[in-house]
Amino acid sequence: MGNSMEVENAEYPLISEAENQNKAIVRTLYEAMASGDTRKAAGIIGGDLEWWFHGPQKCHHMMNMLTGKSSAAAAEDFKFEPRSVDAIGGERVVVEGWEGAQAYWVHVWTVKDGVITQFREYFNTWLIVKELRGVRSSKSTVWRSHPRDIAKRTLPGLVLAIDG
Repeated sequence: MGNSMEVENAEYPLISEAENQNKAIVRTLYEAMASGDTRKAAGIIGGDLEWWFHGPQKCHHMMNMLTGKSSAAAAEDFKFEPRSVDAIGGERVVVEGWEGAQAYWVHVWTVKDGVITQFREYFNTWLIVKELRGVRSSKSTVWRSHPRDIAKRTLPGLVLAIDG
């Protein structure tokens, strides 16, 4: 390890301090949502958040939570409980979770200067994320989902390229 601020990880060889901070910010968001602390959540998310959704229309759970469209009863029906949180490409944090056999989700957050500026949500699809670091660069990072029933592969696949 060249830099003492970097952490060795089996899937992602070097995680910088900035990436660890971004992961902590995203984890704080999930904790705030789980506890109903909307003020804390609003302080983490930029006012002009860019939002993108891929999945069934009935699965806009995160949008409903963050915009306040979700009633208390609906929020109790679906809770986002991250199963993995990975930093890729400096500003990106990929969070994955599943709730039983019917709900599998991946969130890709972009964090700039301690504020979440972009959110991409993928619901009920297998996902592979490939980070591209310039045309001439040979270094790239691949993030693969960690679903429980990978042998069944009943959900549609999706490859997401994130341009670094």
